[in-house]
Amino acid sequence: MIDLFSDTQTRPTPGMREAMARAEVGDEQSGSDPSTNALCERVAALLGMEAGVFMPSGTLCNLASILVHTRRGDEIVVDDQSHIYNTEAAGAAALGGVSVRALPTRVGLFTADAVAAAIRTPQRTAPRSALVSIEQTTSFSGGTVWDLAEMRRIRDVAQARGLVAHIDGARLLNAVAATGIPASDYAQGFDSAWIDLSKGLGCPVGAVLCGSAAFVEAAWQWKYRLGGAMRQSGVLAAAGLYALDHHIAQLARDNAHAAELHRAVAGLPGLDLDATAGQSNILYFSVAGLGITAADFAAACLEEGVRVRALGTHHIRATTHLDVDSAGIARAAEVMRAKALAFAERR
Repeated sequence: MIDLFSDTQTRPTPGMREAMARAEVGDEQSGSDPSTNALCERVAALLGMEAGVFMPSGTLCNLASILVHTRRGDEIVVDDQSHIYNTEAAGAAALGGVSVRALPTRVGLFTADAVAAAIRTPQRTAPRSALVSIEQTTSFSGGTVWDLAEMRRIRDVAQARGLVAHIDGARLLNAVAATGIPASDYAQGFDSAWIDLSKGLGCPVGAVLCGSAAFVEAAWQWKYRLGGAMRQSGVLAAAGLYALDHHIAQLARDNAHAAELHRAVAGLPGLDLDATAGQSNILYFSVAGLGITAADFAAACLEEGVRVRALGTHHIRATTHLDVDSAGIARAAEVMRAKALAFAERR
C-alpha cells in the first residue's frame, strides 16, 4: 500500500524507537522529566519564543491557545477551510463559549484587509473579536504556503485592534523547507504558535505549543484541566528530539515528492488544480470535470494500491511523508495519472 491519505500515517522509525526506549524520564507534571523539558526548550528556541509546553495533539494546542487568549462570548477569526473550524469538534464553542468567524477563502489564505473588515466594532450587541489564527501551511485546501509579509500584516492589524495572533503550525516546518525562511521568522511577534511532531516529522504523538512564559503557564493549566497532562512523557518527547535531529531534511524530500505528483496530473483533462498546488507536501485537486466524485477517484486508486483522501464531493488530497519513498511516489503518480485519463476517456 502506498498510503498518501495523510502524513499522520507515519510510523516511528527504528532509530526513533531506540531513542524512545533509551529516553531519560521523570514526572512531567512536576517539571522533572528531562526529555520533555529539553524538547520544549528546543522548540521554543526554534520558534524564537520564550517557553513551550508539550501537548498530546495539535488540536489541544489550538484549543488551549483559544481558551487562554479569549473569554466566553468572544469571537475568533479563521479561514473557512481551517482545522479549527472544520475538524476540532467545535471545541472553541463547546468548551470556551467562543464563536468562530470563518473568512471565505479559495486555498485557505485571507488578507490583512479581510481581517480588518472582520474585526467587530465594540458594541453591546456584538461579540468581542479576540483572536486571529493563521494555518501554516494550509491543510484541507492544498498545502499552500503563506507569504511571510502577509502573515506579518495580519499580525499587525490584529494586534493594533486589540486581538492576539496565533499560528496553527501543524506543517509550519514544511513551509520552512519550501521557502528557506526560518520558523522563528514566521513566528516573530505572534502571541502563540506550535509545531506538530506526528505528521511530517514521523513521531507517534505530540506537538509543542509556544509563547511567553505567562502564556505557557496558563496553557499548562488548561492542559491539566482537559486531561492532557502526563507523567513519564519523556518516552514520547524523545521521539520529538530524534525527529528534530534526523527528520528535518526529509521534509524537503516530501515537498519534492508532492511536486512530482503535481507534475504527473497537471494539465490533465477534467482535473482542476489551483496555481498554488504542490507547494509543500500536499497535492489537492478537483475531479468534478471528470463527472465523478472524489470517492470514485479514491476507490479507483485504491484498487491499484494507492490510497488518497476524498475531501467533500469532488476534491482529492494526497499527502507525502517519510514512509513513502521515491519509488512509491513514482508508482502513485503513474496510478493517479492513469486513473484520471481513464475517467476522462469515459467522459
